Amino acid sequence: MKAGGIKRRVLLQGGSIALMLGVHQIARGATILAVRVWPAADYTRVTIESDARLNSQQLVVGSPPRLAVDIEGIDLNPELRELVGKIKPGDPYINGLRVGQNAPKVVRIVFDLKQAVVPQVFSLAPVAAYKHRLVLDLYPEQAIDPMEALIAERLRDAPKSSGGTSSNGTAVATAPTAPVTPVRPATPAGDPLGELMAQQSMRPGPSTTAPPVIAGNDRPTASPVIVAPPPSVAGTAPIRPIPPPPPAPPPVAVARGGATASRTDRIIIVALDPGHGGEDPGAIGPNGTREKDIVLQVAHRLRERINAGSVNGSPMRAFLTRDADFFVPLGVRVQKARRVQADLFVSIHADAFTTPAARGASVFALSQSGASSSAARWLANKENDADKVGGVNVGNHEAQVQRALLDMSTTAQINDSLKLGGAMLGEIKGIGARLHKGQVEQAGFAVLKAPDIPSVLVETAFISNPEEEANLRRVEYQESLADALMRGIQRYFAQNPPLARSRQL
Repeated sequence: MKAGGIKRRVLLQGGSIALMLGVHQIARGATILAVRVWPAADYTRVTIESDARLNSQQLVVGSPPRLAVDIEGIDLNPELRELVGKIKPGDPYINGLRVGQNAPKVVRIVFDLKQAVVPQVFSLAPVAAYKHRLVLDLYPEQAIDPMEALIAERLRDAPKSSGGTSSNGTAVATAPTAPVTPVRPATPAGDPLGELMAQQSMRPGPSTTAPPVIAGNDRPTASPVIVAPPPSVAGTAPIRPIPPPPPAPPPVAVARGGATASRTDRIIIVALDPGHGGEDPGAIGPNGTREKDIVLQVAHRLRERINAGSVNGSPMRAFLTRDADFFVPLGVRVQKARRVQADLFVSIHADAFTTPAARGASVFALSQSGASSSAARWLANKENDADKVGGVNVGNHEAQVQRALLDMSTTAQINDSLKLGGAMLGEIKGIGARLHKGQVEQAGFAVLKAPDIPSVLVETAFISNPEEEANLRRVEYQESLADALMRGIQRYFAQNPPLARSRQL
């Protein structure tokens, strides 16, 4: 046989083998590697991880509320069966689920829901330790309003913190004993949060006044609708936006010791931002300590101190961007802080490096002109990648909107942030903690880019250092750290009193 004929036969045989392999791979489909459920008040996330990208179709049924998801190209396996047992009784949205092989290579998951939801289903490409992920986010039909949640929490705790009562015995906020002196030109006096809180406290009954209307929430119809299958490009459906603030109500009379005041107290709000969460564990120490767990514990301890504190007689209130183990995108953290019109924003983290020798706490502010050191730049880049690991569902338009929002930071905000960071750094040093840097560093952290809120990022310690990891796990160290951060906040306010202003965005 001629050489050319032999060559053609080899090529044909090779092509046949390649074709057979391709057919086998298509027939095999994807394999489910793990399933995870992250319930939270904001939304519940279900993640299905596989060794290849999954395609799915969804059907929402209104009465009783259910969500059916058909995942194509897979067989039912033990990992998928585990999803049934991962639904907890306290999940705000999922009552239970069923999973089964609906057709050859098609698995159906039916979620029995506690309330009507707006599902977002999207795919994530492999990143960090994860393979392909199919993500199902179940949001309430009406988005949770952070301001309303803060008011409800304030009303619940009013008997402990305000000390004032109305004529019918209902606890309400009282006016400060001394006015707060502004250090910058002040806008008209008033505090919509306090006023709305007092207005709700003085209602004779729950049916007298409807809750404030939240603008910008589109409610889907109750009839069954087909939700389009996820697009071929991961992450192109929008994040549900946080609604704009309701208009400030007019000043109301507030009972105070038998008399009335024309307005309520100026409530000082500090937004606490525990880093990472949910799908994003953050840094992991040599003994398995997860950053997302430690920083949430510290944030809870600091919240207790803030809620019990005051500034020149005005009560303080802490707002957490996440109060449980779920993921919040960086841009949404900023939006939440602005939505509750926070006076300060403190993001809490636990650093990590490639070697266990690195140690010490750090405080960072935003920089518009480049990082103050190569280490600060490296850390900012790492923290800004949190959205990739946690899993953001955002389209091109929404990404542009977020970038526009996060590019509005001002010189005044950065200067105030440096003052806040300096006060905190001094107090952290005072508890005997080692500092990685003796001054506030600066870099382009996305989470610090609220244009109107002094914002800092606190790296409590290096969780990658075995000694500091052990400290972060100790209750006594967490308490001392929370005390130091609280003193830093009070020290900042002592030198920079909050404005007596209307909280209008």
